[in-house]
Amino acid sequence: MKKLLLSALTFMSVVATAQLRTPSPSPSASLTQTVGTTDLSIKYSRPSAKGREIFGKLLAYDKVWRTGANAATQFTSSTDIMVEGQKLAAGTYSLFSIPMDGHFTVIFNKDAGASEQSYSQEKDALRVHVMTQPIPMKQSFGIDIEDITDSSATMNIAWEKTQIPVKLAIDVDGNVAAGIEKMSNENANNNMNAANYLLGKGKNLEQALKLADLAIGSKETFRNVWTKAQILSKLGRNAEALPLAQKALSLGSSDTSGAFGFFKDGIEKGIAEITSKIPAVVPAVIKKKKK
Repeated sequence: MKKLLLSALTFMSVVATAQLRTPSPSPSASLTQTVGTTDLSIKYSRPSAKGREIFGKLLAYDKVWRTGANAATQFTSSTDIMVEGQKLAAGTYSLFSIPMDGHFTVIFNKDAGASEQSYSQEKDALRVHVMTQPIPMKQSFGIDIEDITDSSATMNIAWEKTQIPVKLAIDVDGNVAAGIEKMSNENANNNMNAANYLLGKGKNLEQALKLADLAIGSKETFRNVWTKAQILSKLGRNAEALPLAQKALSLGSSDTSGAFGFFKDGIEKGIAEITSKIPAVVPAVIKKKKK
């Protein structure tokens, strides 16, 4: 009986404390996007126009706006980035803006929990001025990240018939170089990734060669041997590269992971290319002595 009473009381307590969920007029949203070596994330709320004229009316010009609804929008970057050509340190910021006719001032504020009432210009980490673009009617306010490359992207802030395209840039080479300095030489995968990155960029090839050797020292595979062969070839050391490229092909033929199929043609073409760069040895002509 006591157990039944306890169960009933527990059920009543759960029912009493359950939260009723109703639609929000400005639903929350979030996005996470990797750009090159940097993770960007944005958390914000999405108000709707609902037939109202927004910029210059509902939102007065020349006045700080939380750039969304409810709590201020939060912008986070895992590394230092450039925003419209200006440096923004890694971290989390509240994102404010000042609408104007034809342009916006976009603000990254160090107080990540700031509101329009508590906002202080003294805590601004960065302000950038961005020209607006006309767009078809957009009922719901939104922020997205588009035009993504290894080292750049555009953060689009858009509502009603106005879009604010904020240019972002990533120092990928600098981030990779810093990562190489910090990483452990014992991690074969990291060494391989770093060697391949430098190989692809055609930069710091002597360093790339050392990283490839470290990877091979941990465990020799067709991939790291082929990487070393390509580095040597780019350094002009084709006579050293050729036997390694041939070894990579041989190691790959016994690979059981199934990955070799994606590399086989490339290695075979690479062997032919490296071979063509090695000068042919012309046999010496022995001259007969005249009697």
